Amino acid sequence: MSTETEPKASSTPPLPPTAGDGAGEPAAGRPVANYRVLVPAGTAIAVFALWALLAKDSFDTVLGEAVTWTSTWFGWFYILLATSILVFVLYIALSRHGRTRLGPSHSTPQFSTWAWASMLFAAGIGTDLMFFAVAEPVAQYMAPPSTEAQTVDAAREAIAWTLFHYGISGWGMYALMGMALGYFAYRMNLPLAIRSALRPIFRGKVDGALGDAVDVAAIVGTIFGVATTLGIAVVQLNFGLFRLLNIPEGLPTQIGLLAFGVGMATLSAVSGVERGIKWLSQLNVILALGLAVWIVVTGKTSELLNALVLNVGDFVRLFPEMMLQTFPYEDNTEWLAAWTLFFWAWWVAWASFVGLFLARISRGRTIRQFVVGTLTIPFSYILMWVAIYGNAAIDLIRSGNTEFGELAMNVPEHGFYTLLEQYPWFFFTAGLATFTGLLFYVTSADSGALVMANLSSKLPDVHTDGSSALRIFWAAAVGILTVAMLSVDSIYSLMNATVVMGLPFSFVLVLVMIGLYKSLKVEAELAAARKGVLPGLLSGRSPHDGIAHTAWKTRINRVMTFPTAERADAFMHEDAKPALEEVAAELRQRGVEANVSWTEDDHQPCLQLTAEVGEGEPFTYRITRTMAPIPSYGGWIPRETDVYARLEVHLARGGEGYDVMGYSRAQLIDDVIDQYERHLEFLRLHHNAETPT
Repeated sequence: MSTETEPKASSTPPLPPTAGDGAGEPAAGRPVANYRVLVPAGTAIAVFALWALLAKDSFDTVLGEAVTWTSTWFGWFYILLATSILVFVLYIALSRHGRTRLGPSHSTPQFSTWAWASMLFAAGIGTDLMFFAVAEPVAQYMAPPSTEAQTVDAAREAIAWTLFHYGISGWGMYALMGMALGYFAYRMNLPLAIRSALRPIFRGKVDGALGDAVDVAAIVGTIFGVATTLGIAVVQLNFGLFRLLNIPEGLPTQIGLLAFGVGMATLSAVSGVERGIKWLSQLNVILALGLAVWIVVTGKTSELLNALVLNVGDFVRLFPEMMLQTFPYEDNTEWLAAWTLFFWAWWVAWASFVGLFLARISRGRTIRQFVVGTLTIPFSYILMWVAIYGNAAIDLIRSGNTEFGELAMNVPEHGFYTLLEQYPWFFFTAGLATFTGLLFYVTSADSGALVMANLSSKLPDVHTDGSSALRIFWAAAVGILTVAMLSVDSIYSLMNATVVMGLPFSFVLVLVMIGLYKSLKVEAELAAARKGVLPGLLSGRSPHDGIAHTAWKTRINRVMTFPTAERADAFMHEDAKPALEEVAAELRQRGVEANVSWTEDDHQPCLQLTAEVGEGEPFTYRITRTMAPIPSYGGWIPRETDVYARLEVHLARGGEGYDVMGYSRAQLIDDVIDQYERHLEFLRLHHNAETPT
């Protein structure tokens, strides 16, 4: 048995670094700004901000008319869209497509489940949850859409409506964008951008003006959605600081809070996902949970727990009706626009931002894992938070404190801290709430800055984020826009702007569903072809048949030899590269654009042959060096540190699970041609299936 675990000298040069994708693309590891997106998006934000600052009355009037028009003509569309997206993502997750990974078939998750779950909801939940967990239940209890006000039924429906607006319908939008972007970026090797999800529909057109327009719309919607959250945050935190330190309420204090928060968000965003955002997200979870537990322990514990259980039942019972509730027989247009339409537009505005961020942290997970996690983990937290604070607020009103109810409904930013005053150690809990709210602020702002920097950049690969300069730019832009909108009509101008700005991108979500379904359908056909289910393959051999004629002693020697990384690198240079170049040269002689290059796959060095096949999916044959533990043979037990190098074959969508180390040049060529024939046959069958007869 040969166990080549000791390094051996080798004159083979190290594998070259990853190169750029082509002319005009950034060099490896060096993102550059995409000015075709950055300039229009930045200009649009500047125009809105200046308009709001210099002509407040005009801006407010036009915005109000735009909201009325949007609610009148597209209210039904928003509601139908939210329902359709939720049904779609559940279908994809529960179908055969749910086993597909957001990455190559051999990929594994980058983050632990706890870290992933923390970032999962911290990116999509901001200080607005602290705001609305008190403000909305009180408002729905005091002035419900249909039920008689201030009754038991109103109290039960108030919590259900809040859970509905913050629940799985909105997270379904996040799940759609997250799995679409993760799939196209990490499995299809396309840029981590909105336009990639539209490629199955518009093909190469997404590389031009159409794709730029989509990314601009995503950035504009995102920045208004984030600004709304931050506006709510600073208004509420301003009141908290007034109660704690007697700092006056007003725009000057709010500007100071914005400057401080944007500064922290900038530092966090510049530090990257693996450090700043990850650490802040996990700290955020712990502090927020501790604050909620304090309310339960020091309040009416049994009543709150009983109410939580009842709220689950009410939500399950009322959810189907709420999904498509448009109040056509009741005069509730104003309520619908102020609540459901606003929330759905808000979710739409955040969908590209949060979806892209979730894709960024979910590489390696299956679609089913991603959808189930996205729909359940954040909602479990939301259920706990809303049930605790919402029921505590309603109980305070039902106990006779109607002044609190009027305050929380008419001045909602005062509701949360006023509720905390009813519990012990207010100074401590209010301070903790303020700090937690600031962390919510930062995790929303830094995630937004990171994502908008990516959307406005040309990135060399899906592992690279936008430059620090762009992250700083977008963090500052969010702060400036928030100040401008707050100067018009406090948080209400931000809420109205969200309803309007979310509309263009809502149509993009429909196209994303179509594009994702088309691609997943092709994925299923490809999987069937790989398994040999589809008939008519030109080659009847398996990937291993190329070595069937090899002398049996040679085969045993190959199976029981465990080469070092140096030996594997030498094989790639001396044997594999000439074999792949020979195939590429022959394809080029036959009019097929083909090339061989060095690249990386999951940070592992690899040799890649790529061949274009017209408008179909390009053929990719990649030999990737991986390190694996040496197995135990014949009673010999290797040490944990004993590893050997494997040269595994990866195609465009993942590893094939076999090792070509030790193949002869002829055997390697046979294997490449086998896989190429399968790919061409798959494309032919797919084309025939889509061509009308």
